[in-house]
Amino acid sequence: MNYLLPLLSILIGYLIALQLKPQAKKNLKLLLAFSGSFLLSLTVIHLLPEVYKSNNNSVGIFIMCGILFQIILEFFSKGAEHGHVHGHGKMTQMPWLLFISLCIHAFLEGFPVGHHHDLAFGIAVHHLPIAIILTTFFINAELNKLVLFFFMVIFAIMTPLGTLVSNSFPIVNEYYTEITAIVIGILFHISSTIIFESSEGHKFNIAKVSMIILGIVLASFL
Repeated sequence: MNYLLPLLSILIGYLIALQLKPQAKKNLKLLLAFSGSFLLSLTVIHLLPEVYKSNNNSVGIFIMCGILFQIILEFFSKGAEHGHVHGHGKMTQMPWLLFISLCIHAFLEGFPVGHHHDLAFGIAVHHLPIAIILTTFFINAELNKLVLFFFMVIFAIMTPLGTLVSNSFPIVNEYYTEITAIVIGILFHISSTIIFESSEGHKFNIAKVSMIILGIVLASFL
């Protein structure tokens, strides 16, 4: 399940966008709010206590490095990791900077999953609306269907690949605390941005708050 959940969530999101062509932005924003809350709660409840129990005095620095690294990635991805995609006109070729940035982000997310199985649910919930939004955006931009399929399949593979690398190479486990702290920083930035960007004008409403509370409650049971 550690490998399948993050993989299937992107492929399912891709198929939903391809077949159903969802147009209700409000529903997608509510799903984003839930996913951000759920992912942030899992990070705070499970990952954060573990890295601070390691007695590594540099944990805080690595978390801040993760936040900074994600900000740098978003310079190239334009915020696609949290569903903030926009563009103008027809897209004639693979958006390489967006593709590489998303793949790096997804790859790093996979590292703690081997040690925290619950995180696979959080990442899957996080990736589903992102996959729907990305696919819809690329369809509207008239990106070649074969290129779109390649983009989404490789994106789907990256998180399980990160988990596989983490489980297969002992040297990665030697630096597990530091890597996990970096991933925590990445997830902090992504999830908090999703929560505050998932409504127009950054205003909270009852539906959005309800989805955020639901995400927190469900995460606390895992």
